[in-house]
Amino acid sequence: MKVLIISPYHGGSHRAWAEGYQRYSQHEVALLTLPDRFWKWRMHGGAVTLARRFVERKYKPDVILATDMLDVTTFLALTRPYISHTPLILYMHENQLTYPLPEDGTVGSMRRQLGERDYHYAFINYASMLAADQVWFNSLFHMNSWLTAVPSFLKHFPEYNELGTVEKLRTKSHVLPVGVDFERLEIGDWRLKETSQSPISNLQSPLILWNQRWEYDKNPEAFFAALLEVAEAGVPFRVALCGQQYGKRPSAFDEGLAKLADCIIHSGYADFETYRRLLWEADIVISTAHHEFFGISILEAVYCHTFPILPHRLSYPQLIPESYHHHCLYQNQGGLVQRLKWALANVEQAKKIAEELSTAVTPFDWKQIAQSYDKKMRNEK
Repeated sequence: MKVLIISPYHGGSHRAWAEGYQRYSQHEVALLTLPDRFWKWRMHGGAVTLARRFVERKYKPDVILATDMLDVTTFLALTRPYISHTPLILYMHENQLTYPLPEDGTVGSMRRQLGERDYHYAFINYASMLAADQVWFNSLFHMNSWLTAVPSFLKHFPEYNELGTVEKLRTKSHVLPVGVDFERLEIGDWRLKETSQSPISNLQSPLILWNQRWEYDKNPEAFFAALLEVAEAGVPFRVALCGQQYGKRPSAFDEGLAKLADCIIHSGYADFETYRRLLWEADIVISTAHHEFFGISILEAVYCHTFPILPHRLSYPQLIPESYHHHCLYQNQGGLVQRLKWALANVEQAKKIAEELSTAVTPFDWKQIAQSYDKKMRNEK
């Protein structure tokens, strides 16, 4: 089969997802993309540009797989003579209805005056789902949170609320996780944490990793508050802060960097080789996120034998097997600090759990996930 991936905001996790599937699929997968900038304009005008390019390429796919940043209704309208019978699947990495807003409406990638949501972008998601033949969500949490929020969203409008469409969306919605290219994280036949030559030795403090975006929705305030509490208790540790920044970063990073300067071994976006090394060096990875529809970076860290400390909410309970929830998932800030202190004081026990979890997350490997995508597309065709 010929599959065309349409990715209007092609960067970060969107790019990793598209190129990962392209690499591991048994189908012939082509990409039609735009750069990852000006996200509002991508949702408004990206479909026009991509429709023009699609027509110019004269490419005839058997299935189209588009991301949530595409206005599907506009794209289909402009390409109707060419793909009137071609199935289109919409892949929901995120959505603009349940994505959390910042407390400060002047910061972050979702700038809103006084925290007010712009429902136009949520409506683009909604109409695109209606127009698509199938809707794939990256996690059960994401799908359920969307379907729960849609009725209230539609009631926001004055008449003809079309509440009956919610059930139509439900019947065409499915969960197909993001694949993770674990193979690229391998370092020869050895692991940094498991050799006598490792940069981490008994003489060094455990390394805590932050490998998420430097943005408000990842809640860096809670992360640094936990680290400062542990530091004040006299527990030694080191910190590596990596991840992408988009625009002005939250002030919590500046404050944390200043207060924990003596503990920090890396700060700022890491190139791939540095990032891979940090994954294998790290003993603990922490998330304090308010928002996470999937969690690629956490799975990457877990695969590299890093002990995860994560909120007992969002997509995380679906990423971590239930038998490990007690050790790895926390309910509140106190639970985060408690688990962090335990992991720092019981490095060998945490390491053993991390090794077990590394095997437990392999079902998210692209080698397996791509087969699920391929099969689902064959059924749609």
